Amino acid sequence: MLSDKDIKIAIQTDKIRIEPLGENAIQPASIDLRLGNSFWVFPAGDEPLDVFRPLIEGVDRQTIVADEYILQPYQFVLATTNERVSMPDDLVARIEGKSSLGRLGLFVHITAGFIDPGFSGNITLELLNVSGRPLVLHAGMKIAQLSLERLSTPAERPYGHPSLGSKYQGQTVATPSLYHLNPSKPTQE
Repeated sequence: MLSDKDIKIAIQTDKIRIEPLGENAIQPASIDLRLGNSFWVFPAGDEPLDVFRPLIEGVDRQTIVADEYILQPYQFVLATTNERVSMPDDLVARIEGKSSLGRLGLFVHITAGFIDPGFSGNITLELLNVSGRPLVLHAGMKIAQLSLERLSTPAERPYGHPSLGSKYQGQTVATPSLYHLNPSKPTQE
């Protein structure tokens, strides 16, 4: 895992790009990331979500751009980081919540906390409020931290490689699941 010294060197040498880098963002072994102003709210309804079908037609209708968002108890929404992160082919990152926000019942990711080598874009956060009370979130607030680890060798096919079909490369807003774009539905024998 990279220390603050290694993180500073990686940023200064343009090995990793965090734009814009917040003031005092570099911590002892991580980089603080701030909440952006793009939120994606799941459409209401009881119809089951089929991972091999788009969530809804015209998903942009569910995107909210706001400087403040009230996350209701047990509500799940997607949001984005303020920062655009560009990873080299020999580093991976993990995104984790800030402990002070975790103590208020805020999850910032459910399972997608891994950032591949080669990824470039704003990171979509999976926000869940388990506090039982509404939680007011403000664009620009520190919401997560990014830790970096070196790979034993550079990735042969980093995220964004033409053969991978990297669906989220270059994302700038909270992006809903694009699982339905995977090459094929499994068959049962």
